Amino acid sequence: MGSHPITRAAVDDAVRYADRWLAFRQRATRVPGVQAAVWFDGELVLSTAHGVADEASGEALTAAHRFRIASHSKTMTATVLAQMVEEGHLRLDDPVGTRLDWLHDSDSPVADLTLFQLLAHAGGIPRDSASSAHWQHEAPFLDADTLAERVLAEGTVTGADVRFKYSNIGYALLGQVIEAVTGRSWAEEVQERILDPLRLADTGPDWTPDVDGPWATGHTGLAWADRRVPIDQVPTNAMAAATGVWSTAADLCTYMAAHLPGDERLLTDASKRRLQRPVQQVEGVPDGGYGLGFITSRIAGRSGVGHNGGWAGHITSTVALPEDGLVVSVLTNAIDGPAPELVEGIIRLVDAAAAPVDGPVDDARARVPEGRYAWLWGVRDVAVLGGRAYLLSPTVPNPVAATVRLEPDADDPDRWVMVEGPGYASVGEAVTVERDADGRVEALDMSGTRIVPIDRAVLPDRVTAPGS
Repeated sequence: MGSHPITRAAVDDAVRYADRWLAFRQRATRVPGVQAAVWFDGELVLSTAHGVADEASGEALTAAHRFRIASHSKTMTATVLAQMVEEGHLRLDDPVGTRLDWLHDSDSPVADLTLFQLLAHAGGIPRDSASSAHWQHEAPFLDADTLAERVLAEGTVTGADVRFKYSNIGYALLGQVIEAVTGRSWAEEVQERILDPLRLADTGPDWTPDVDGPWATGHTGLAWADRRVPIDQVPTNAMAAATGVWSTAADLCTYMAAHLPGDERLLTDASKRRLQRPVQQVEGVPDGGYGLGFITSRIAGRSGVGHNGGWAGHITSTVALPEDGLVVSVLTNAIDGPAPELVEGIIRLVDAAAAPVDGPVDDARARVPEGRYAWLWGVRDVAVLGGRAYLLSPTVPNPVAATVRLEPDADDPDRWVMVEGPGYASVGEAVTVERDADGRVEALDMSGTRIVPIDRAVLPDRVTAPGS
């Protein structure tokens, strides 16, 4: 838990603004669409979408559109294996070779790797095999026979327990273990053990052409081209346990809420702690760790668990804060979508709204002119978080990085003083409200700079010199 508890009032304030912030970030980052959901206190408190599901058709994105959530699949594979451990069918220290006959009969070093090592990406085996053309749609994803051939031919590359060595191949092997032990497909086990009990109607183990939509079209990025093109969907075959699942942000929040303490629909709390405890440090990621199938993180001083998903055309992220009971999920439909950044931004807004207030809380929302304002230099938002009024900058990825707190003038309801903020802000100066004859906000005077409601802002053909 962070330095202050998260309350329902704080979450309500945060998501009220977060929806507006997401709409701006979707446009500012030029990603086609953003779908998001937030879970707190036993229910969804936000389920929203902005932008388009398909750039070519202009179809609006909704909260019901489905996305490929890629490596979120690893959390489900880990969950099924943990259930099988609880049932006595497996042990985490079982060598994978004792569960797969074709591997047991070989001299491959992979045979000696334990299920624990594969779950933790500690086995040292290749990430995607020597040929990962499937990630560019240049070849199908590996089937079971091809997977076995690649594993036997390539073995390990770093040795076990040397470093965090992320591996989709390792999780594909874990899917094969589930099938070998149960005699059923990985997809059937996930459906019956996770999706059906949680009633996740908008989630499935892998894409096939007969799966109904609506689907969010995946799009290419803008890193080396000035336009986006659509990317077709493909099945992941024997790689589904690593990257096959599709879902919505709302379903992902419901799923991750079942991994919060006290909810034992899927796993005991002891099993959840085992999966969520970091056992690997991820090089190059500050505060980044990995448990067994779950990414671990620290955001705004709070411990998070979840996963990101990188699919050709969909970038997704879900983080749960087990100590706080909060889950945030964001899905984007472009290969350069900023989903992890947006998840972190929402969590930071919640944290800011939950911060304690010195003295009585003024009814800021009844007085402050909440909204979005524009001027030559950019955009400012006025919003209420935790009962306090703020100026925020939606143009930066961290929505609370440059916040300025506003304190009401006791004698003038349309005057506020900037009392806290960054060193380069106009702290100590005033923000005053200009109103028309009907009392509507015409503009704000922000320490001498006039900013207007964004729906009234007009971009001229040219910004001319004064008097010209």
